[in-house]
Amino acid sequence: MRLKTKLVVSATGLTFAIVAVLSLLFVGELLRQRIEQTAAANNVLASEVTLMTRQAVETGLRANPPSDLGNEALYAAVGGALRRYQPLDDVMNAIVRYSPTVQDVSVTDARGITVVSTDPEAVNQTAPQRNSLESIQNGSIAYQRRQVFGRPQVFDTVQPLERNGQPFLAVHVGVRSTFLRNSYEPWLRAAGLFALLAALAAMLAAAVLANAALQPIEQISRQLEKLTLQAGEPAASAAQGKADSDAMVRVSQTIDRLGEQMRSKEAGFTTLQANLNQMLDTLRDGVLLFTADRRAAMVSDAVAYFLNYPEGELVGRQLEEIFEPDTALGAAVLASFADGDSVTAESVTLEDGRRVQISLDRFNDGLGESMGTLVTLRDLEWVMQLGQELEISRRLAAIGRLTAGVGHEVKNPINAMVVHLELLRSKLSAAGPEAFGGAQRHVDILAGEMQRLDRVVQTLADFSRPMDMKLREQDLRQVVAAVVDLTAAEMHENGVLVRVDSPEDPLMVRVDAELVRQALLNLMLNGMQAMPAGGKLVLTLHREHQFAVVEVTDDGEGIAPEVLPRIFELYFTTKPKGSGIGLAMTYRILQLHGGALDVRSNNDPRAHERGTTFTLRLPVASAADTRKATSAGTSRRALGEHV
Repeated sequence: MRLKTKLVVSATGLTFAIVAVLSLLFVGELLRQRIEQTAAANNVLASEVTLMTRQAVETGLRANPPSDLGNEALYAAVGGALRRYQPLDDVMNAIVRYSPTVQDVSVTDARGITVVSTDPEAVNQTAPQRNSLESIQNGSIAYQRRQVFGRPQVFDTVQPLERNGQPFLAVHVGVRSTFLRNSYEPWLRAAGLFALLAALAAMLAAAVLANAALQPIEQISRQLEKLTLQAGEPAASAAQGKADSDAMVRVSQTIDRLGEQMRSKEAGFTTLQANLNQMLDTLRDGVLLFTADRRAAMVSDAVAYFLNYPEGELVGRQLEEIFEPDTALGAAVLASFADGDSVTAESVTLEDGRRVQISLDRFNDGLGESMGTLVTLRDLEWVMQLGQELEISRRLAAIGRLTAGVGHEVKNPINAMVVHLELLRSKLSAAGPEAFGGAQRHVDILAGEMQRLDRVVQTLADFSRPMDMKLREQDLRQVVAAVVDLTAAEMHENGVLVRVDSPEDPLMVRVDAELVRQALLNLMLNGMQAMPAGGKLVLTLHREHQFAVVEVTDDGEGIAPEVLPRIFELYFTTKPKGSGIGLAMTYRILQLHGGALDVRSNNDPRAHERGTTFTLRLPVASAADTRKATSAGTSRRALGEHV
């Protein structure tokens, strides 16, 4: 059976069931109303008999009072009065004769003995037990149906007559169930026929409406099949769907195919969005995507370097709310938008002296209508620094390759020279100090220089050796506190006051704590050495977007501008006893963690802010989890260190 036929049959059957249930309720309600009407009519008849009974008792007792006041004499006097009162007998017989449902009418005394009745055989007999018509009236529909249409029986309507607050006489109106059934059957038959016709009409209407409602399925099926073909559905799969003659089955199959295509597309878009978000998080260029109505739909984190708003507050704002016209950057961007053309690499100098390059790329639909604009902000100073960092990385890589080979080649000759030098020293000692005219002193000098050369080669080998990273989630505040405690005694001896400004909330980073402590130790010791007469060293911790930042600031002599670009070169030093390796090692540690090191310095003796500040950046834990521990991160600022 076709699915469409099944749906029509199901709708028709459900409609018939609903109409049948409602019809049964309707017929049951009619039966209940008819029983209530019968009970009300019988109550009226019973009231009429009660009134006649009261009159008969009053009239009879006045005419023939009882001989004594005993109950037997009273009952005998009342019975005689009721039998002699002809109007009572006429009313009772008239009720039986003309009421279609009443079988008999009787009056009983308090003992349950029938005093008068339309059935002569029941007089002076105990009245039979009967179900009350009121109990059937208050019963359920099923109970009413069983009582009325079940086995024949007589229902009773009773009205008592009291004397001195006690039951004295009772009027009984007996209703036979057979009479009720005969009275109810004509209208019940008519109601059942009406319900059947209503059910058939409802079934026909449901079948017609269901068929009409499902008629557009064929058209929907064709449209969905076209949509699947437009979405790249193979022709063979579409032809297989058309081979099925059931439109509902074809629609179901087509929807399933569309669902698969949508899930595949959604997975692709989700991956693309994740890659785009990751790229924007690590991109230093500020990127803003505006819709056709100049509303920001996407803003990268780096925009905060160019504007005074955090990234989260810019999404959804209008162009004029983001770029203020009274600023150099805002005026340039608004003017570029007003021109209506794309802009490539337009340079603007900001109020703080930074040079920013602006690019506008416009997107149009096939009709030439604007769909949006992509704005890119690039810090030209950072581009230059990035070039310097790349050059540094290239140099360090070359040095690493060179030292790996040189260390091996030089180490062996040095070892041989040291051995022979020790043999020569032994022979000179055996010959005596005056044998060679002071040659022992020259041998000692050669031995010292050989040891120093050996230390240099060992340092080269240590620098070029791969580091074993042990990454763990650490609170950067605790790492800094450990370095401060380690250097506390030495700082105190040199008259340096150390102050740490850290936030209340943890700064969680995923790092090798030992290596980061080594990098911070190098920076703090260089800051101390830059203040030979003592001073203040300030460590400031805070979070900046996706980075945890540590700033190490001293108020020492500062670094000369001509020396600043070279301070991170391996073996470059301005100290008489410096090795020139500390900064290169610190830079390498930051690279391995995907971080960056920034430096700014002022060596003007008259300047109020004289000194040097190193800014160390490490990715926060959520960002560091996505990086490999052994890959070198791209640094963002030129590095520097006092050496």
